[in-house]
Amino acid sequence: MAQPINDNAVTNATLDVQAIRERFPILHQEVNGKPLVYFDNAATNQKPDTVIESLDNYYRKDNSNIHRGAHTLADRATAEYEDTRKALKDFVNANEAEEIIFTRGTTEGINLVVQTYGRMVLAQGDEVIISAMEHHSNIVPWQMLCEERGAILKVIPITDEGEIIMEEYLKLLSPKTKIVATCHASNALGTVNPVEEIIAHAHKAGAKVLIDGAQSCAHLPLDVQALDVDFFVGSAHKMYGPTGTGFLYGKRELLEAMPPFMGGGEMIKEVTFEKTTYNDIPYKFEPGTPNIGDVIAFKKAVDFINETGKETIAAHEEALLAYATEKISAIKGVTIVGQATHKVGVLSFVIDNLHHFDVGMMLDAKGVAVRTGHHCTQPLMARFGLEGTVRASFAVYNTKDEVDTLIEGVERLAKLANR
Repeated sequence: MAQPINDNAVTNATLDVQAIRERFPILHQEVNGKPLVYFDNAATNQKPDTVIESLDNYYRKDNSNIHRGAHTLADRATAEYEDTRKALKDFVNANEAEEIIFTRGTTEGINLVVQTYGRMVLAQGDEVIISAMEHHSNIVPWQMLCEERGAILKVIPITDEGEIIMEEYLKLLSPKTKIVATCHASNALGTVNPVEEIIAHAHKAGAKVLIDGAQSCAHLPLDVQALDVDFFVGSAHKMYGPTGTGFLYGKRELLEAMPPFMGGGEMIKEVTFEKTTYNDIPYKFEPGTPNIGDVIAFKKAVDFINETGKETIAAHEEALLAYATEKISAIKGVTIVGQATHKVGVLSFVIDNLHHFDVGMMLDAKGVAVRTGHHCTQPLMARFGLEGTVRASFAVYNTKDEVDTLIEGVERLAKLANR
């Protein structure tokens, strides 16, 4: 559980939150006559001025297709596109930029691994291990492939606090295990998983590991070489970047052994009607015209995180989480779902006698944007006997005053529902 702190501790001497907020134009508006309080950051977070300006600049000045054009605009667009790959290489500490594949986001990254590496190695009777807290994008693709191949999908159980039970995970591992796929941090509970241990044990059993970093990229230190992880996926829009783009990291030897995901465009080396030879990585996995403008703007999002400092961002979000956790816990009729020892800034809760959808709508009437529902984790909700929760998730631009607005709203609703 996040540690309680006093009100005055919700500050960070190294972080000027108001200056950061000035860089996010969308935050400066009223919703339903109230100042916007945006706490839906686990779904997507807002974009700083540099990301927005980059998109505007690309379409005003540099719009061109990349890699094959013999003119200045194509050269500029290509250089900026590849600069983002280099920035992501440094961001996750990959060994080389060629190990970074651009995707449409986390979901496509997982599906790419399922349909290439997974299809290559899974056979009848083999096993894939996921955890009970995965979102649907890290369940359904594996389920589909297991059904097709006669393989078995196994699920690591979790505690009532929302933590993986490592003893049960170790029992599931066997020589039949080909792949372990789990989230770095839970989108619904905030739980940060012990991925170092998970990876090390999987490798001892001879399995490869995919880590879903959708909820960790903007919050937790990343070093794919230190983790020795085989595949790692993330989404730009959960890193202060544009929607519709993301990345897959994979070890070179694995990416080279994998067949292409889709055919056409930059993924070819030579085509005849008799046979096609494929391009080198990363282009083998980037068919067609990519999402050029958004990929270029993605670098500005990475720059924003680097300039602000991930440790600074994490410390601020942890302080908000601890403060909100302490206050919400004290409200009669409110239950927090997910109280892991190590969490990112996600607070899920339910109010007795009040449907989570109604809570969301009533908070929205006060200008507070939260998420409600099953958060694309229906099996996880079933584990807790719930249809859904209310989820407040924090970002670097959120403030203690905004948390107070949320607390005030939740207190009022809990009193109304439980008089």
